[in-house]
Amino acid sequence: MVANTVFAAFAVLKDHVKFKVNQNAVAIDNIVFRLHYRITFVLLLVASILVTSRQFIGEHIKCIADNGVSSNVIETFCFFTSTYTVVKHFNATAVQQGDIPHLGVGPQSRDDPIIHHAYYQWVPFVLFFQAIFFYVPHYMWRKMEGNRLSALVSGLHMASLSLSETEIKVNDNFKVPSRNERDEKIQQIRIGFINRLHLNRPWAYYLTLCEILNFANVIGQIYFTDFFLQGAFLGLGQAISESLPKDKVDPLDIVFPKVTKCIFRKYGPSGSIQKHDALCVMALNIVNEKIYTVLWFWFLVLAVITGLGLVWRMLTMILHARSTAFNRLVFAMACPGKYNPWNVLKVTNEYYFGDWLFLYYIAKNLDNYVFKELLQRLAEDLENKRHARYNILPTDVLEDELLKKQWEEKPSIN
Repeated sequence: MVANTVFAAFAVLKDHVKFKVNQNAVAIDNIVFRLHYRITFVLLLVASILVTSRQFIGEHIKCIADNGVSSNVIETFCFFTSTYTVVKHFNATAVQQGDIPHLGVGPQSRDDPIIHHAYYQWVPFVLFFQAIFFYVPHYMWRKMEGNRLSALVSGLHMASLSLSETEIKVNDNFKVPSRNERDEKIQQIRIGFINRLHLNRPWAYYLTLCEILNFANVIGQIYFTDFFLQGAFLGLGQAISESLPKDKVDPLDIVFPKVTKCIFRKYGPSGSIQKHDALCVMALNIVNEKIYTVLWFWFLVLAVITGLGLVWRMLTMILHARSTAFNRLVFAMACPGKYNPWNVLKVTNEYYFGDWLFLYYIAKNLDNYVFKELLQRLAEDLENKRHARYNILPTDVLEDELLKKQWEEKPSIN
């Protein structure tokens, strides 16, 4: 019964979120990028749905008041306005001794400081829009990339098995191209890469920009969440991690109180204002505290990983044209296999960073054997271009020019 309820609550995601990875999908980003628009996006969407699902925790708020006003009226009023707790009653010892019934709940005077709690109204909306913000950089990059990689490498996922002269269909999703199709596709990639040599810089800069946006977004989301929770988010994880004595207040009970107070005022029979002091059980905060505890640790890990990803991007910018050993390591990780074309990686010294990064993502989407052929042909093309650059004139023309220069320099005999 519980399992059916859980599946029913999250069934709305199945048509909009792809949990199964497509084997034919073309990689246009890295694992750090995917942590943002896949893991974090889905995590926040699930949390948003969870806090709006009453089948898990029942009513979000239940209030106890006197008989002078309906409980439905009190509960509705306290949910869309706010509840509060009294600061001086955050005393775990007083609760254990029975002096007060709940943390933050007890008698108060007019000058006693109180904490208002109104964020619970906005939690599902905030979580949803945070999920959207984590997806935006991926959406921008996908539009900027324009399926350029997919147009080049599609159909080559099983090209290493191309031994036949005809195409072999494995199933509805996979097929082994013929040998001629494989060679034509490699030729297409080679020509497409050579024709755009030194023109791939905008492609690489857009990817780097979106990676920077990912880092800026996760840092901004940390501080926004702290603002949303009235300054209680930044130190939440540290407070939870510390071993608290039994006589100390659990920090989660301060940020997400389970029992709060609420005052409802109305006119009495004689026209005077009557004040109804209600005690409200905040069942929703049981879920909220778990969500924001997970988000604190996840945002911290994600920020560190994304920051390291930017450091790695800076290293690739610096070392891609300076270190052959670095290129061997990077391309061996991008396109692992038994074939070793890395002896021709010196061609990367001739490329701008944009060309190098584009070649790296081509390697990520090709089989090792296919990339070996492509890289060797690119090395040959680059060598031919180098000869064309420095040997502009044919040999006979060069000899005529040399003889002419020697004749002009020969002293004349009068």
